[in-house]
Amino acid sequence: MTGLRLLLLAGGALAVAGLARRKGWPAPLLLVLAGLLASPLAPTEFKLQPELVLLVFLPPLLYSAAWDASYLRLRDVTRPVALLSVGLVLFTMTAVGLTVHWMIPNVSMAAAFVLGAIIAPPDAVAAVAVGRRLGLPRKALTILVGESLFNDATALTAFRVALGAVTGTGFELLDATGEFLYSAAVGAAIGVGLALVFGWVMERLRDALVENTVMLLIPFASYLAAEIVHASGVISVVIVGLYLGNRMHRMGFGTRLVADGVWKLLDFFLETIVFALIGLQLITVLPKDYSAGQLTLYAVVVFLVTVLARFVWVFIFGNLTRQRPPASHIVLVGWAGMRGVVSLAAAFVVIEMPGMSLVAFLTFTTVIGTLLVQGLTFPMLIRRLRVSSTEEEFQDTLAEAAAKQEALAAGLAALERAAPGEPDEITQDVLDQLRTKTERRALTAWERLGGGTGQDGSETPSAIYRRLRQEMLLAEREVFVRLRDQRRIDDEVLRKVMAELDFEEAILER
Repeated sequence: MTGLRLLLLAGGALAVAGLARRKGWPAPLLLVLAGLLASPLAPTEFKLQPELVLLVFLPPLLYSAAWDASYLRLRDVTRPVALLSVGLVLFTMTAVGLTVHWMIPNVSMAAAFVLGAIIAPPDAVAAVAVGRRLGLPRKALTILVGESLFNDATALTAFRVALGAVTGTGFELLDATGEFLYSAAVGAAIGVGLALVFGWVMERLRDALVENTVMLLIPFASYLAAEIVHASGVISVVIVGLYLGNRMHRMGFGTRLVADGVWKLLDFFLETIVFALIGLQLITVLPKDYSAGQLTLYAVVVFLVTVLARFVWVFIFGNLTRQRPPASHIVLVGWAGMRGVVSLAAAFVVIEMPGMSLVAFLTFTTVIGTLLVQGLTFPMLIRRLRVSSTEEEFQDTLAEAAAKQEALAAGLAALERAAPGEPDEITQDVLDQLRTKTERRALTAWERLGGGTGQDGSETPSAIYRRLRQEMLLAEREVFVRLRDQRRIDDEVLRKVMAELDFEEAILER
């Protein structure tokens, strides 16, 4: 029955996520809410195991985010990312820890700081997804992505130090600082070393299927290699992901096409399951030593302190940077502090420890509170502040058009060098087709600058070509399927020709 229940969990979560995507709703928030409503009916098999999250869910999600991120853009925002991923995490941990110890005296200072470390790192998955859809400026998105990539390393290291104080192994500021520096430095060194090794291997495999299979193992290898020596697996995975993502152009086109689909699918599946599991944890984290009124008060106060600590930090250091960002950007970054799966995983490390059930409960309520309150209002805030990336999109299209024009000249020059001196009629026809196709592709970006229409509002040549060719592809597919059904061609032949048509349509859609 356990297998059936897990299958029902996955199926139900995917159904909710599919509905959210169809309606344009934020899927993580809807999944958490659905899990929350279903939690009284959830069996014990659905209890979130920290090892499962830290070893199975976290490495591929981190790697995918790093692989998809822009190393060059992250390098431009090093200062704000460092302030958020290190400074803000420690500031939030301190603010929450002092508040909880003052508010609930029977919670020790060490236990209060454990709670602070657990809920300190935001998970920007939901915020970035919403921001991209609504046109949040690129710099703000890059800062949020960079923060989410590196803040887990700070939080998990601080969590281990605070947990050591709770379990009696002691706490010394000098030792804690040394542990943090060791974890970060060794994790980064391992990440750099593995990145060079994996990069060398990936560039020489030249087999899309093998390369993508190896790539699925890379985040787990990077994470475990660092964790074995008690360094930061998070930093190791992120560095490897950034390095390989920045060098994807050195790999084959088949590898890139397959990798894009593989990681989108894996991200969607893992995030869907994780956010559903977060909601299902309610039944396992209800403390029995406090009244409903006390628990509500504690949850609200911790939630407010967590949110306000981020705003205070972002406003102070956002206004002290050399290039002061617009106030609207500061507000959006301050409000994009939704917590997620790493906080829940850390909470379940301590849930069985004596006197720590309240820590787990407050972690859970803070995660749910930030996802529902901040997550649901984040789109409205973007629209209200009228923040847009329209100018960036225009500049991107302009740069794309200029780059395509330059690439067109290089491609035609290569064609002239490769063409025979006196081509025959058939070769000349091929050369003409290549020139026409290359020139048409280079014109698409210029056409988009004009709104995708001709001067009189009619379709551009590229739009007409795309529409008519898609109609032809539809008709061709129907013929191939009919011939297969009539047993005039084999399924193997059908798959081959369908793949050819699919690649062409993918190019048309692009």
